[in-house]
Amino acid sequence: MLGKKKQAQVRSSIGAGMRVAGDCSFQDELQVEGTILGDVQAEDNAPSVLRVQSGGRIEGTVSADHIVVAGLVVGRVLARERLELVAGGRIEGDVCYKSLEMQPGAVVAGLLQPQALLPAAATPVPALQVSLQAESTVEPALDSEPRRIDE
Repeated sequence: MLGKKKQAQVRSSIGAGMRVAGDCSFQDELQVEGTILGDVQAEDNAPSVLRVQSGGRIEGTVSADHIVVAGLVVGRVLARERLELVAGGRIEGDVCYKSLEMQPGAVVAGLLQPQALLPAAATPVPALQVSLQAESTVEPALDSEPRRIDE
């Protein structure tokens, strides 16, 4: 029919109710409707698409050219070309992308980092964790030597 895009054939699939424990690599396209407990990486030799469908879950680092998230990803995400977050999709981890499309209702609980800001061949920088401790005994001073409060 006119005006309708032809859907690409899914080459690999993790079906609903299926659970995979361990790292996975794939070529072309992978559709996840079940659960993967491990890293998921597309091979670099050809364009790749990773689709995490609604109800799908990945716990680990994810890397592919084009990533579509309608389910849940817990871990770092590297979209070498494009990242699409569909309404209801959720990422809990830092995200590095070249192009980003995010629909209302999608959630990212982590840092968003465009690849344009990264030096060549760099990997996403982990989030800086800051903790405040009540035991701090160093008082800011105008001179170059820090002074202890109890002195």
